[in-house]
Parts: sequence; C-alpha cells; structure tokens
Amino acid sequence: MALRQIRIMGDEMLEKVCRPVKEMTPKLRQLVQDMLDTMYDAGGVGLAAPQVGILKRIVVIDIDEEGNNPLVLVNPELLESSGEQTGQEGCLSLPGQAGMVTRPNHVKIRAFDENMQEFELEAEDLLARAICHELDHLEGIMYVRHVEGELFEVTEEGEEEEATGRQS
Repeated sequence: MALRQIRIMGDEMLEKVCRPVKEMTPKLRQLVQDMLDTMYDAGGVGLAAPQVGILKRIVVIDIDEEGNNPLVLVNPELLESSGEQTGQEGCLSLPGQAGMVTRPNHVKIRAFDENMQEFELEAEDLLARAICHELDHLEGIMYVRHVEGELFEVTEEGEEEEATGRQS
C-alpha cells in the first residue's frame, strides 16, 4: 500500500487542466493503485490524479461503503447529463469543509479502464455526483465554484458545525 500526499486547495496543481493518457504504463498502473489506497485511507469516495500531483486524466471512485466496488476512469468524457440533484458535497482537497452543490442526477460517460478498454457508463444519484466532481478536477475546477451559499465545517461524523463563508 502506497499512500500519496493529497494536495490541498490553494495548490496550483489543482487549477491546471490534465493531459490525456496515451498508454497505460507500469508507472500509471502503480498510480491507479496508489490513488485507490490513498482514497480509501482518507475515507473518500473519489480521487483525481491532480489531487496527488499528477496532471493526467485519471479518476478513481468507489461509492460502496465497504470499498468493494472501485471504478477507474481513464480519459473520461461526459456524453450526456440530465435531471438535477442538490446535496452536500465535500472534497479530500478541502478537508473538514462541505457545501451544497447542484449537479446532474443522471450522467452518461465514456472512459477507458486501467487496461485501456473503452466502456460507457450511465450513473445516477451519488455516483453521478462523484463522477461530475472528479471530472471537474481534471479541468482544474474545485467544487467550491459550484457551492450555493456558504461552506460549512463538518466533523468526522459528517455533522455541520458552523458556517465559515464561501471560499474559491
């Protein structure tokens, strides 16, 4: 298990657009595994490569509470989105903070897996939210740009503590 340091909001790496992956190399395979290990260790449901300092179009997501259903998205591309959902959103690059964000409730994407096999995926609810959040990271966009109202502090149990003002 290799954990990588998660970049925190304010780090210029999080504001850059990522480059496509041309081929899956042993180094990138290790990156994918490290990203999964880092995401699980941090208690997150998604992590994008720029969050660990790599400007490649790679995302890992696992919304399963047991962490048994990892999804690897290489060069993901949003094909369709519909509906609307508003809910609390946080980010491993802004620990202890959350905000209300409206995202599509349904998305369809095309991506490659860790073996560079192309696939399409349709997702709803939390998975759709996580996909949109992570795809934003690949474009250098933090979720705070989408926050409606103010950010608020959250405890490890996920409870709101106090409003802290919107950050960007």
